[in-house]
Amino acid sequence: MCGIIGIVSRDPVAERLVDALKRLEYRGYDSAGVATIEDGRLTRLRAEGKLVNLQNKLKAEPRSGTTGIGHTRWATHGAPTEGNAHPHFSGGVGVVHNGIIENFAEIKRELAAEGVSFETQTDTEVVVQLLAKLRKEGLSHRHAMQAMLERVTGAYALAVIFEDLPATIMGARNGPPLAIGAGEGEMFLGSDAIALSPFTDEVRYLEDGDWVVLTGSDAEIMDGEGQPVDRPIIRATGKAHYVDKGNYRHFMQKEIYEQPEVLSHTLGAFVDMTTGRTKMPKGQDLDFSKIRRIALSACGTGYYAALVGRYYFERYARIPCDLDVASEFRYRESPLGDVDLAIFVSQSGETADTLASLRYAKSQGLKTAVVVNVEGSTMAREADVVLPTLAGPEIGVASTKAFTCQLMALASLAVRAGVDRGVVDADEELELTRVLAEAPRLAREAIHTEERIEALSREMATKRHALFLGRGFSFPLAMEGALKLKEISYIHAEGYAAGELKHGPIALIDDTMPVVVIAPHDRSFEKTISNVQEVAARGGEIVLLTDASGAANGPVEGSRCIVLPKMAEILTPIVYAIPLQLLAYHTAIQMGTDVDQPRNLAKSVTVE
Repeated sequence: MCGIIGIVSRDPVAERLVDALKRLEYRGYDSAGVATIEDGRLTRLRAEGKLVNLQNKLKAEPRSGTTGIGHTRWATHGAPTEGNAHPHFSGGVGVVHNGIIENFAEIKRELAAEGVSFETQTDTEVVVQLLAKLRKEGLSHRHAMQAMLERVTGAYALAVIFEDLPATIMGARNGPPLAIGAGEGEMFLGSDAIALSPFTDEVRYLEDGDWVVLTGSDAEIMDGEGQPVDRPIIRATGKAHYVDKGNYRHFMQKEIYEQPEVLSHTLGAFVDMTTGRTKMPKGQDLDFSKIRRIALSACGTGYYAALVGRYYFERYARIPCDLDVASEFRYRESPLGDVDLAIFVSQSGETADTLASLRYAKSQGLKTAVVVNVEGSTMAREADVVLPTLAGPEIGVASTKAFTCQLMALASLAVRAGVDRGVVDADEELELTRVLAEAPRLAREAIHTEERIEALSREMATKRHALFLGRGFSFPLAMEGALKLKEISYIHAEGYAAGELKHGPIALIDDTMPVVVIAPHDRSFEKTISNVQEVAARGGEIVLLTDASGAANGPVEGSRCIVLPKMAEILTPIVYAIPLQLLAYHTAIQMGTDVDQPRNLAKSVTVE
């Protein structure tokens, strides 16, 4: 989603605003802009497309202002044009915004009836036009800000500058995150700690309803009632994870290759490797012995991780689980009387639908836990239990290492739950943790399939459709593999349970349809291979992901095999995800798409 940065300083800020926006590129964007106050007047530079276009404009028209705001826009209302790009100006007010103003049409009608002329198609413009109107009516800067916030509804993070208040930025948060940082004689406002990491490693996050007045030396925070409040300082880790591709072609490739390392970090949070016993992460407490039922919810790739998690909890802890897409969970108003724990999965911890679902579960009196990659996120702060994935910042929009770390966290947690409930005895616990400890090594071996997959991707790139099949643990992976392919290569793909093939999808099979089958040599293998035979009989092009036993016992004429090492069933979703990621990655390269920032997508979906 959109990225925001603001700086109040004694030195020129324009170049630093753009540098900070570069750190927010992972959020996804289609235009960018900066505004500064120059000799008592608001000035701005905006550009469609990538930040390099904005940088070129800044080189041609340097700015010397010491207060400014910047923005990367992901279009929701209005096309991704320079005219719709932020910052928006009116009456000496400049605004950047992340989110959606839900009542913008109503406010726009009211302002238009009063003679206000609108220049853009964005919902954001009502904010700047409303502020300009309130200032014209004689309200002070602060009173205008508060009155505007009382009028708008929706999800928003805002940064506001006033032409006649040259050393001040105001910000507000209702939904999307907004953080404050302090430096020597300067203050910062940004969408997350990564944006602020070049300037400070201590941040304070605004809470929903908060708004802030930043000067060069102070941050005055108010709650929704306008009362002063204090927010805790959190030491951020952004500086330790500088956003750099290194020797890799894309962030996505780098993050695929980082999986062996980050899987070991995540495992270490849930397993005491010296004893082989499972544990809760440091500072967290969760006893599964009395839990009757679990509700799981997430969006996108996180939803498929949660689906694997349901298999894990039901298999290894014998706890029945419900699963919902987060965007449906709260609106379905499911009765939760027999649910004792709600688990939510999110890479960013800011996903709007998942956050709303967490809040719904809390309102129903449930204990809540989040599997999350950003421990300072809103979901991490609001949940009862935080289950960290320790993947480090994930910059590529298509999730890779965060997904496999989510699976590792859920697998480890399911074993812990089995121990608590007496379903997994001490010897079984030692065996399962020993198996989980093999994941980093097996992940490295899976990465070694890249050369074979790159060759297959050249043919995949000539197709317009693909089908992914799997059974058991491999069914959620089939859907995740299909999602990865369509996310970054724009090839239409669908994932199905292999047993559902005859219930409709088989009608699509012909000699132009590639079918990717995830089939480790497990208890479902023979049934899956029967489905593969049905595909072969109809001329489908088969790519089989299996192990050496599967390749030896289930060859199908004309199929191409990606052979992975033999492994325990609990590991197959984690390890088999990697060749699926590589297949999507190399197909996207063949297609010439923007791998790290695919069209129409954003890394952190902070609005509904």
